[in-house]
Amino acid sequence: MEKLTCKEFSPGRRFIGCLPHNKDIITSLEDFCKENSIQMATFSLIGAVTSFTIGAYDQKQQVYVTFTEKAPLEIVTCTGNVSLKDGTPFIHAHIVLGDEQGKTFGGHLFSETLIFAGEIDLQEFTGKPLERVTDKTTGLMLWNL
Repeated sequence: MEKLTCKEFSPGRRFIGCLPHNKDIITSLEDFCKENSIQMATFSLIGAVTSFTIGAYDQKQQVYVTFTEKAPLEIVTCTGNVSLKDGTPFIHAHIVLGDEQGKTFGGHLFSETLIFAGEIDLQEFTGKPLERVTDKTTGLMLWNL
C-alpha cells in the first residue's frame, strides 16, 4: 500500500450500555452486534476485568504471541472496531489494563477476558461493511479496501 486508503461511512445508531458481569468482552460484543444487525462500528469501553488474555503480533513469524492472567485490573482504555469476517461481525480491539500500583499491561485483546464491570460507547456506521481478509504482506486479517 503506497497511500492511505479509506471508504466513507455515515453514522448510524449509537449505543451506550453496560457489559454483562463475568462474561467475555469479545463474545459479548459479537453477540450484541449479531442481535442488533451491526456490521460496522467503532467502540470504546471502560471498567474492570477479573482475568485477561492479551497479545502482540510477532511480525517475523506472523503469529500472535499471547498471555493470560487471572487478576483484578482496571480497564484504562479499550478501543476497537466491528467489521465482517466470513460474513459475521468480528471484533478487533486493543486494551490497556492497570493495577493498584499503576503498572499497566496492554496489547491486542483476546478471549477469554472476563468483565467485572464495563461500560461501552458503540457507534454504528452505515454503508457497505468492510470485510476482513488475509493480507499477503503482513499475514494479518485486514480490511479489504
